[in-house]
Amino acid sequence: QLARIQTDSVVEMLRELYPDLHFEIAVAMSTTGDKILDTALSKIGEKSLFTKELENALERNEVDLVVHSLKDLPTSLPPGFTIGAVCKRENPLDAVVFHPKNCGKTLSLLPEKSVIGTSSLRRAAQLKKKFPHLEFRDIRGNLNTRLKKLDEKEDFSAIILAAAGLRRMGWENRIGQLLSPEDCLYAVGQGALAVEVRAKDQETLNMVSALHDADTVLRCIAERAFMKRLEGGCSVPVAVNTVLKDGQLYLTGAVYSLDGSDSLKETMQTSVHYPQQNEDGPNDDVQRVGITAKNVPGQAQEAAENLGVELASLLLSKGAKHILSVARQLNDAR
Repeated sequence: QLARIQTDSVVEMLRELYPDLHFEIAVAMSTTGDKILDTALSKIGEKSLFTKELENALERNEVDLVVHSLKDLPTSLPPGFTIGAVCKRENPLDAVVFHPKNCGKTLSLLPEKSVIGTSSLRRAAQLKKKFPHLEFRDIRGNLNTRLKKLDEKEDFSAIILAAAGLRRMGWENRIGQLLSPEDCLYAVGQGALAVEVRAKDQETLNMVSALHDADTVLRCIAERAFMKRLEGGCSVPVAVNTVLKDGQLYLTGAVYSLDGSDSLKETMQTSVHYPQQNEDGPNDDVQRVGITAKNVPGQAQEAAENLGVELASLLLSKGAKHILSVARQLNDAR
C-alpha cells in the first residue's frame, strides 16, 4: 500500500508537469524483501532486496520508471540504471508508535524490560545504548502488518518506524514520539523518494529530472557517499543526519556495534553554494552514488560527495572498520 501511495504521488507530480503525457501505473510487484518475512532484513544479505525484480522490468522495457524509497537503493546501481530524480524529502526522523495501552508515554517512561519492535540494526544499536531498560526484538512485514502485530497482540510495547512512511499513509496520529537526531540518527536516504530509470533513456531522464529537489539531492549524495565509502548496508549499523543551511552542508555520520556500546560519531561541513552553469556535453550525465541530477550544479554535487567520502575516511581512520566488521560477524552468527 505504501509503495502504491508513493508511486501515485510521483505520477501525480509528473501529470501536473506534463499534462499532455499519459502515465500508466502498469505493474505492482512484490520483491524478494517483501516475500521473505520470517528472516531479519540484515540476515538475508541480498543487496538489492527490494529492487531487483523492478529493475528486471525496467531492463526489459516493460516499464520506463520505477519509484523506490531511496533508502532501499544500494549506493552502486547495476550498470545501465540511474536515479533520475530524488523528490523533496519528507521528515527523515524515526518515530515511535506505542501499543494503545501505552498511549501518551515516551520510551524513557516505559516499564523495565518493555519489548520494542524494530527490524533495523541501526535503530536497535542506538536505542539500546540510550534506553538500556528496554528490550529490542525483530519485527517484519509492511507497515499495515507491523501495526496490526503491535495493536492486536501483547508482544510489543512499541515499534519504531520511519515517520515518512506513517505520514504518507495518513497515519501521523499514530506517532507517539519523534526521535530527534540526538536520540537516533536516521538511515541514509530515509524519507526521500527516488525515481529509477534506464541510464541511456535520455527522454525519460530529462522528463523526470524536473522532480529533483536540489537540497534533498545534495543531502542524499553526501549520505550515500558516506555509506559507500564505509561499505555499509542493512547488515551493519550506520546512521546519518544532514542539515543544509545558508549554502553550508553539515553531515553527521556514525557507526555502531550491535549493542551500541561501541560507536564513532563525527560531523563535518562543506560549502555547496555554487551557481548552476550550463554544463552541456558529456558532464551532463555524471552519476554520483547512482544519482544523475542534471539540474543541480555539478560543483555542489561534487562537494557533497567529497564531504561524505571525507567523513567516512575520518571514521575509518579512527577504527570504524573494526566496529563494522565485528558487527557484521556477530550479525551473521545470530
